[in-house]
Amino acid sequence: MSDQPSPPEQPERTEHEVRWNRIERRRERIYRQIQKDRAGNHKIPTWLYATVLGLLIIGWIYLIVTS
Repeated sequence: MSDQPSPPEQPERTEHEVRWNRIERRRERIYRQIQKDRAGNHKIPTWLYATVLGLLIIGWIYLIVTS
């Protein structure tokens, strides 16, 4: 038998604590994502995405109407 003391046992976490920690981690992850999105650094501007989407929808409608 060794003379070293055993490490202290960690207390069990309750279901409430586990759930709360999960919510806090998710909230922090969402916050970081929003901050990153607000900073910009987008490779393709949003207006270009909107323009391409608009052209696709107009082309699709044109095909339906002329068929």
